[in-house]
Amino acid sequence: MSGINLLFLVVVAVFATLSADAYDPNPLQDFCVAVNDSSAAVFVNGKICKDPKTVTSDDFYHSGLNKPGEIISQYGSKVSLVFIDQLAGLNTLGISIVRIDFAVGGVNPPHSHPHASEILLCMEGTIYAGFISSNPSNPGDKNRLFAKILNPGDVFVSPKGLIHFQYNLGNDTTAVAIASLNSQNPGVVTLSNAVFGSDPPVIPEALAKGFQLDIEAVQQLQSLTWIGNG
Repeated sequence: MSGINLLFLVVVAVFATLSADAYDPNPLQDFCVAVNDSSAAVFVNGKICKDPKTVTSDDFYHSGLNKPGEIISQYGSKVSLVFIDQLAGLNTLGISIVRIDFAVGGVNPPHSHPHASEILLCMEGTIYAGFISSNPSNPGDKNRLFAKILNPGDVFVSPKGLIHFQYNLGNDTTAVAIASLNSQNPGVVTLSNAVFGSDPPVIPEALAKGFQLDIEAVQQLQSLTWIGNG
């Protein structure tokens, strides 16, 4: 090998090492409590840090998940969030938690979390929980459903980004679940709301073709009031 080629390889190796050491995906401080101040807005992946000298125990504390959420949605469920906007101390820690209350026959409708996987713990009642796999490589194959009936103490995991749901199977009882997610802001896409309740609306012809429905059926669905489930 010539001296020039050897020198080139050494330079490439040095720059590769520098690039690898220049970025650390983990937090570089004990904590980074989010600043709740619109005047301090900076576009970063997360929120900017509060001065550590002003951080208190309250920044890491949230109460209320012992109380049932008020169920007013047409889904018959209520998701009480503890994300970054509810608990500033979550900033950069990659975790969050929610409580889900179900009325009789209530459902947490099919949705996905673009930024997080979810682990769900059934606390009360009987819950049918499941997720659906991404499209298979063979277009002729079907997406797979993975689902279980959960009783108190049972746990079910939904992988990051996949469509999942929970349904209260109790004929005359409510249900409660606690879910933890590995992001301070998991993001939520409720499919029915996103597809049929977007603003501006998707043109009916596109949805009719995509869902193999009559345009009248699509227009009827778009006329309904769609909401997220937070």
